[in-house]
Amino acid sequence: MSRGSVLHVLTQRPGRTGSGVTLDALVRQAARADWDQRVVVGIPAGETPGVGGLAQERIFPLVFETPQLEFPVPGMSDVMPYPSTVFSRMTPGQLEAYRAAWRRHLTSVLDRFRPDVIHAHHVWLVGALLKEIAPGIPVVNHCHATGLRQMELCPHLEDEVRAGCARNDRFVVLHGGHAELLRDVLGVSGERVSVIGAGYRDDLFHTRGRASEREARLIYIGKYAAAKGLPWLLDAFELLRDRRPGLELHVAGSGAGDEADALARRMRDTAGVVLHGAVDQPSLADLLRRCSVCALPSFYEGLPLVLVEALACGCRLVATELPGVNEELAPHVGSALEAVPLPRRTDVDRPVADDLPRFTENLHAALERALERDRRDPSFEPPQEALSRFSWSAVFERVERVWLELAGD
Repeated sequence: MSRGSVLHVLTQRPGRTGSGVTLDALVRQAARADWDQRVVVGIPAGETPGVGGLAQERIFPLVFETPQLEFPVPGMSDVMPYPSTVFSRMTPGQLEAYRAAWRRHLTSVLDRFRPDVIHAHHVWLVGALLKEIAPGIPVVNHCHATGLRQMELCPHLEDEVRAGCARNDRFVVLHGGHAELLRDVLGVSGERVSVIGAGYRDDLFHTRGRASEREARLIYIGKYAAAKGLPWLLDAFELLRDRRPGLELHVAGSGAGDEADALARRMRDTAGVVLHGAVDQPSLADLLRRCSVCALPSFYEGLPLVLVEALACGCRLVATELPGVNEELAPHVGSALEAVPLPRRTDVDRPVADDLPRFTENLHAALERALERDRRDPSFEPPQEALSRFSWSAVFERVERVWLELAGD
């Protein structure tokens, strides 16, 4: 017998971003717990979406780059790992077409499937429409922090998002800092916000089969974007290569747009950088088991899932002192993490230029320390007690508790 029914809503392409990985994992976990599920996603024309092993007839894509929606799928970040539309550059006509298309699509899906709960990713425009479209169905709004960032980039949409999303019944966030910020931004009570953390697939990301002796290799996983700190990671890597001529930096990810193209050219021209492009989760796990240090010098993130995945595969970590890293990861992993102070920022993910030379120095020093630790202890094993809190089964238990409370109501 079904435990209940849930409609998942993600307005982006599934599986290509952190929120897409989260959607896939929640669907897999909910299937094991006997939830009846349907999924709504946004995709470009010609793509067949796959989500969590669900049958295709349970996935309802809204298709972009069509006569009705002529533009690419808008992304929750301004730099996405695929061609996308930037919300802050959308015309009033495009925004209205976007809202209208999602209203029609979700209404059509809900005419066929009436779930006990709607679980919608991102505190943004479609999240703000849900209570209008489905006033009688409880809505859980999953905050990945990018919606809060978009409010800053799109002040003309802020009031719409605040008022619409505040009507949703419950919110789930990655860490306590996001909970506090969300309560302030939306004006909702603390009882409506639950910290659920981020998860990783422990069936894929583990140290089994990892070589006992490895070459020292760095890895970066993510978009080709300045907001991820990638240009300064490349600067620091070039400094490291002066003393370690054989050192490699493996890059798993992609990007679209002028900024991403310029970074791709630079990486292709930099000795020791190995580009893998966008890789699936099994391939990423295999790659991580061949690397020794994972670096993520990002200026803005929630709780970066890639750091947990890398740690589970036996990598040491170098990351900026993001709130999610400081609150949820650092207290549990000890010396496995080298933290890098963030530069001052003119905006949430735009660093002050005067601070960047010191930021590069600090990043270089943190990478040196991590590589030296790996040289002294190449058989490093990740702290399993720390990892257990990040398993998807643990995260899903916290999410399911919210679903059941709402379904019971």
